[in-house]
Amino acid sequence: MRIVNLGVLAHVDAGKTSLTERLLYDTGRIDRLGSVDAGSTQTDSTDIERRRGITVRSAVTSFRIDDRQVNLIDTPGHSDFVAEVERALTVLDGAVLLLSAVEGVQAHTRVLMRVLKELRLPTLIFVNKIDRPGARAGELVADIRRSLTAQVVPMGTVRGTGTPGAAFDAFPVTGGAVAEAWAPVLAEHDASILAALVEERTVEPARLAEALTAQVAEGKAFPLLWGSALSGAGIPALLAAIAELLPPGPAPEARLRCRVFAIDRDVSGEKVAYLRSYGGELRERQRVTGYRQEADGTVGSYRARVSGLRVVGAPAGGEHRLTARHIARVRGLAQVRIGDELGSPEAVDRRPRFPPPSLETVVTARDGARSGALHAALLSMADQDPLIQARVTPDGETRLLLYGEVQREVIATTLADTHGIEAVFAPARVVHRERPAGVGSAVEFIGNGFLATVGLRVEPGEGVSYHREVELGSMPVSFHTAVEETVYRALGQGNHGWPVTDVRVTLTHSGFWPRPYSTAGAYRDLTPHVLLQALAAAGTRVYEPCHAFHLEAPADRLGPLTARLVGIGARLDTPVEVGAAWQLTGELPTRVVHDFQRSLPTLTGGEGVWYARQAGDREVAGRPPRRERTDGNPADRAEYTRFLSHRTPAS
Repeated sequence: MRIVNLGVLAHVDAGKTSLTERLLYDTGRIDRLGSVDAGSTQTDSTDIERRRGITVRSAVTSFRIDDRQVNLIDTPGHSDFVAEVERALTVLDGAVLLLSAVEGVQAHTRVLMRVLKELRLPTLIFVNKIDRPGARAGELVADIRRSLTAQVVPMGTVRGTGTPGAAFDAFPVTGGAVAEAWAPVLAEHDASILAALVEERTVEPARLAEALTAQVAEGKAFPLLWGSALSGAGIPALLAAIAELLPPGPAPEARLRCRVFAIDRDVSGEKVAYLRSYGGELRERQRVTGYRQEADGTVGSYRARVSGLRVVGAPAGGEHRLTARHIARVRGLAQVRIGDELGSPEAVDRRPRFPPPSLETVVTARDGARSGALHAALLSMADQDPLIQARVTPDGETRLLLYGEVQREVIATTLADTHGIEAVFAPARVVHRERPAGVGSAVEFIGNGFLATVGLRVEPGEGVSYHREVELGSMPVSFHTAVEETVYRALGQGNHGWPVTDVRVTLTHSGFWPRPYSTAGAYRDLTPHVLLQALAAAGTRVYEPCHAFHLEAPADRLGPLTARLVGIGARLDTPVEVGAAWQLTGELPTRVVHDFQRSLPTLTGGEGVWYARQAGDREVAGRPPRRERTDGNPADRAEYTRFLSHRTPAS
């Protein structure tokens, strides 16, 4: 049996979950259509998803088309959950990019298409809602070619657009319409077809079909289909394209390799990991090694025993072994996190496709007595979403990183419904970063208030790395471990209170007195003080996150738009004339994106087309912003000493 792992991707409200229901229904997988409005769909299974009518977690189901099994992964559409989409993309063999015939190309659609093209992931474009009032056809095709890809290959024509009887008529594979519609697009990546067009020779439909299949597999051509998930129009053509144009996964690898792309919990609270296999065999009761990239950039590992395994698509009570291309729900992996690789450390993915969250909020429990429970709940939620990053402040507050307000609402609802905790969120603010401006060193010798000797040097580097110039045997291994772990933790707050990145930290001095004098706790206390002294000597610069943007607007609006963008700190590329409109690209600080986007309808007369994505950062001009410290301020010896004396001594 051929297996294809297929993702459905779209902007919010394009109809992903409804399309999933229709595909399951038309292939006999379910006997009735669920409704997003009624909360009766197969893939939106949590209370939050059903109440809000949005997909928050990637869900997996399956259906069959002849001899092909399709494992269908329904991903979130809201941009706040772009990290969830990122994880799903790593296990897909192909994708359906969904658009609405009414709303057309949206900002998030462009971001998704950009990533799909970067990955060269075989992709079908399906335009949904052709039966809705306001649906567009010809105009939308032009938008798709201009905004998403010029390599779109129409698979048929639409009739009755915007009416209840709207339908999609697929091109007969032997008809002349195929040659007329496909040949100019496929010639872009096929020299023989290009030569035939230049010489005005006819290209046989079979040759075009062969070229289409090859170019789709290589991510160079994108078939365009139309239909309605509600009425079923165009669904047979979409199913045929999935079966005939999307290639199965890569050939099986010899050794065991599985990737974890989602985690759920059953009613008892036990973790259930979703794995996609690339090779080897995984069975129940088998002991396996899991690998992941740690915060310091190294690859960590753990051992676990599979206590339960169920292959997606297998009959009830059936398959309990996972082989290449299949997906399974696996139990027994207590330490598992999303992104882990089982069996193969070489396959650990170190290439994030999307940036980390750029917003931070303070969240507290309305009932102060539940502050500890709040942090424990967030740690539990982080197992399912590793980009939920939380840290507790000395006064019991928890700082939380976010992508946006919708994500915050979902977290709040989960805390209330699942953990019984009512949370209060402070207004979110942008997270900055610090980088060392030069080289700085500091050292504190034993007996000068601390029962430890630590010397550190900091200098610019790539990412965050830790090194030693002293011998490992210069002090007990547990003391070395305490210094290293504390360095990574203390870099969370630099000279101005922001996380420090692109820094190389080197241990230059070490020393100890035999027990009971020196302890690992003494090194955990001293290391932040030495590190902040070294950072102060080096100096740090503060950087703010930026968004790259793309804006199309009428020609008569170019002047006011340019003036407004420059006024809020945007850096502009040279404007490009596109037909009757002008295209503006560049970057602007993340802190102004939301307000500028809200002003666009007024600035462009409602005719602006805009999208932006987080893309790098730049140094803050003028006086850098500061973030209040939660670590006792190790840079100030007196203040830090008072902080240490008022807490439970480290051990």
